[in-house]
Amino acid sequence: MRYSATPLETIARKKFTADAERLMALIAENAAVGIVLGLPLNMDGSEGPRAQSTRAFARNLARLVPIPIAFWDERLSTSAVTRTLIEADMRRSRRAEVVDKLAASYILQGALDRLRSG
Repeated sequence: MRYSATPLETIARKKFTADAERLMALIAENAAVGIVLGLPLNMDGSEGPRAQSTRAFARNLARLVPIPIAFWDERLSTSAVTRTLIEADMRRSRRAEVVDKLAASYILQGALDRLRSG
């Protein structure tokens, strides 16, 4: 229905094959209809090595999955989530455990909100 993003798990990047296998399993388990990848742009909006690596990952993944892959600007997502966690008085060690998962949810929610608004 595209209403809200819910974090599932953080996949620690290893090798493409292992990462892709885990993603394909999550896609099947959750009947996913699309993938949104955070695009790590530089603060000036340009693409550096990390963004290029993300695009290469998406090209390789697109050969394996039958669903669309989109990119979403991930600038400031981690800092926005961290601010929220600090405001919620979450201790630093716990924030470190959840910030990546919640930043991914934040990125996906932004994409879903844009889809909903047309």
